[in-house]
Amino acid sequence: MFTPSQADVRRFFCSVYAKAKAGQPLEAIETIASQWIEEHPEYHADFADADAALEKMYDVEGGKTNPFLHLSMHLSISEQCSIDQPRGIRQAVELLTAKRDSLHDAHHETMDCLGQMVWESQRAGRPPDGAAYIDCVQRRATRD
Repeated sequence: MFTPSQADVRRFFCSVYAKAKAGQPLEAIETIASQWIEEHPEYHADFADADAALEKMYDVEGGKTNPFLHLSMHLSISEQCSIDQPRGIRQAVELLTAKRDSLHDAHHETMDCLGQMVWESQRAGRPPDGAAYIDCVQRRATRD
C-alpha cells in the first residue's frame, strides 16, 4: 500500500501545479489532480511555493482548510469511483452529482461522509465502514 508522508503529498500537488502551469506532460494521476487544482483557484498560492508548503501548518482554529488534505480527498473519491470501491460508491456519487448538478459539489458532500467514516473508524479502533459511508452519500442524494 502506498502511504506517502505529509511532505510527499505536498510536493506532489506543488509539482503537478508547476507542471500544469508550464504546459508539461502529466501522468494520469497528475491529470486528475490538476483538474481538481483548477477547480480550486483559492489554493493556487499554496501550491505555487513548495518550500513554503512544506513548512505551513493548517490549524482548524485558524479557520483555513488544508488544501493538500482537501485535494487528497478529491483524489481519493475520484479513485474510489473509478474502481467502485467500496462497492456502490460510484453509483452513490453519480446520484449525488445528478441531484446537485455538479460533480464538484457532490465531491464536497461526499468528503463530509468520508471524513465521518474515517473519524468513526479511528475513534472505535475498527476498520472503516464502507456501507455506512455509501449510505451517507446516498442519503444526501435523496434528501431535498
